[in-house]
Amino acid sequence: MNILIIEDDPRIADFLGRGLRAEGHRVELASTGPQGLEAARQAAREVAAGGAPVVLILDLMLPGIGGLEICQTLRAQGAALPILMLSALGAVEDRVAGLRLGADDYLAKPFDFEELLARLESLARRGRDWTPAMPSQLVVADLVFDRERMQASRAGQPLALTARELALLELMMSAPGRLFSRERILANVWGASEDPLTNVVDVYIRRLRAKIDEGHAQALIHTVRGLGYRLEAPA
Repeated sequence: MNILIIEDDPRIADFLGRGLRAEGHRVELASTGPQGLEAARQAAREVAAGGAPVVLILDLMLPGIGGLEICQTLRAQGAALPILMLSALGAVEDRVAGLRLGADDYLAKPFDFEELLARLESLARRGRDWTPAMPSQLVVADLVFDRERMQASRAGQPLALTARELALLELMMSAPGRLFSRERILANVWGASEDPLTNVVDVYIRRLRAKIDEGHAQALIHTVRGLGYRLEAPA
């Protein structure tokens, strides 16, 4: 089994890595939210291209990007990875939140290693035939994004967007009304290796706004000063 572990506690990460490798599994480790998200997205791309299935063990409390946000982002992008959330937050409301955001299973710390193995094996079996529900079109007001053709239009008029602009638009349209920080956009669209001090997100938001909103009575892309950006239909 291929297993990706996103866990910032070095003791737990080492324990899981050694234990799972001893059971014969192939293990990859990531210690921060941005690193883990990029690794998960790469794993999802490889699975989609016909590679071996990958099960994701995801901690909730991570530096940079939290586990709930990673899970929600992966599901919004259609990532075909079974996800086991592993967290010290074991209250009912925490488990419900994780499952509702797309996790397939939830295990509270401290945990029994044998139970972890059993849950991973169950997820791996389900993952062989698991296909995410992923709409072919995203629609916000009169803005339409065709995921299959990778084309966007507003009010029926095609938009001339670059590949990066399309990726940014798809991210924001996947969760209308959700506030995306610059850091979250950078990690999702450019990857964890991008300089966090760059202003590339602001530059691309301006380009996207010029192509989508200019000439229309209602703006769809909104700036929340000091926090980030959201895309939503007018009230």
